[in-house]
Amino acid sequence: MRSGVAGEADLTARARIRDAAIEVFGSAGFDAPVRAVAARAGVSPGLLNHHFGSKDGLRAECDAHVLQRIRRAKTDAVTGSPAVALAQLAAVEENAPLAAYVLQALQAGGDFAAAFVEQMVSDARDYLAAGVAAGTVRPSRDPAARARHLTLSALGSLLLHARLRSGGTDVAGLLRHVADSATLPALELYTEGLLTDRSMLDDYLMQVPDPPAAASAPATPPPDGGVPNPQESA
Repeated sequence: MRSGVAGEADLTARARIRDAAIEVFGSAGFDAPVRAVAARAGVSPGLLNHHFGSKDGLRAECDAHVLQRIRRAKTDAVTGSPAVALAQLAAVEENAPLAAYVLQALQAGGDFAAAFVEQMVSDARDYLAAGVAAGTVRPSRDPAARARHLTLSALGSLLLHARLRSGGTDVAGLLRHVADSATLPALELYTEGLLTDRSMLDDYLMQVPDPPAAASAPATPPPDGGVPNPQESA
């Protein structure tokens, strides 16, 4: 799997257990017993406990690995050529184990889910900053707020799509459905925008305090060729 969840012949026992746990938790939820993970990995429950200490320790490592995979893919997509992002879309089904794990993490709720989402938001801020540095992403007046909005919007959309499609049990099919139905409108919004002029933004900026990054976000000319709002670069 290109998602990195399984398949490499040289995986260590620890990595095999982690990848097996991602698959088990993604398909059966976090109430799945440790022995099911051990059986999937082909090891004894004792070896699993030796490596991770507890089920919580195992889940923490699974969370970290899934987040790392997502962060790497997103960074590649926003800093690379359009061909990189399009190749990811073409192979979106291969990310089904990771997406299934994310869905289970969100649906389970609790402290683990809260920490998971917060890390996704932090990662989004990092890879969007990498895109800004690479010249592929526009700067934001408030990078942290933008990262949070995009992350929560994406996760909320994924959850709703899953709920409306028989609970999302066919995650590969779910990902293909989301990619096919959302890519065009998302790209239109991200590249062309929605409103035909910036008057709503200008009025809003006149009524709110400067966001944290306003001083560092360069003014960009509006698409209609008008004069940028001076408050953008204040």
